[in-house]
Amino acid sequence: MRELSLHILDLAQNSVEAGARNLQIDIDENENGYFTFSISDDGRGMTEEMVKKVRDPFVTTRLTRKVGMGIPFMDMVTSQCGGYFDIKSQPGEGTVVKAAFKADNIDRPPLGDIAGSIAVLLAGAPELNLVFNYKAANGAFCFDTRQVREVLGQDTDFAHPEIYRWTEEYLRQQLGALHAGQEE
Repeated sequence: MRELSLHILDLAQNSVEAGARNLQIDIDENENGYFTFSISDDGRGMTEEMVKKVRDPFVTTRLTRKVGMGIPFMDMVTSQCGGYFDIKSQPGEGTVVKAAFKADNIDRPPLGDIAGSIAVLLAGAPELNLVFNYKAANGAFCFDTRQVREVLGQDTDFAHPEIYRWTEEYLRQQLGALHAGQEE
């Protein structure tokens, strides 16, 4: 995967598969010289032994295939970009994954289409309570599915085409406002 948004989607999907009902994704474009993202969930969590093993591409909990490349690849890329990759997890409590890249590292993959990735995540898990925080030099915004449900109703289906389109467009607008006036 060439874009961080796809890695974020993959890691968030791991949370959903681990039974998470609540998920928080935080992105900070410049946290003390680092571009960071973190994903926090309330899923099954992992034992300390599994946390140590999960960086091995031949260790996975998935039944559909015998390799898991997402975490090992992210660990490698963050290291190559002068950053770090950290996982904290407790069985029955959930998992927190954090990746940091030197903000000015030329090898850091681009973020890519994070608005599309968030919309896809919600379409695949429309019952998920998601908080998405994004911080940039020009400000920050928060998208919380619970607030959307307060307005549209608790049965809001993020997989419904109109809701999906609105979510993606709203996120693009918010990101665009944060990056207005910056060079591409």
